Amino acid sequence: MSPGLMKMWVSFVAIALMFVAVITILLSRDKLKGVLKIIVSTFAYLCMIVAGFIMFIVVFSGPVPE
Repeated sequence: MSPGLMKMWVSFVAIALMFVAVITILLSRDKLKGVLKIIVSTFAYLCMIVAGFIMFIVVFSGPVPE
């Protein structure tokens, strides 16, 4: 698999993590209460931080040579 294709798949993982984070934040704010709300929102924010870090690395690693 080429390096460019690997970067594409890694960025798709980051996008999926962002999607999971948004859905779980909406779930924790609207439907959950108590300790479960804290656990789910912590998981969501961790997903968002990891996704941001992955995107940062993908974007700033530069273009791949052909």
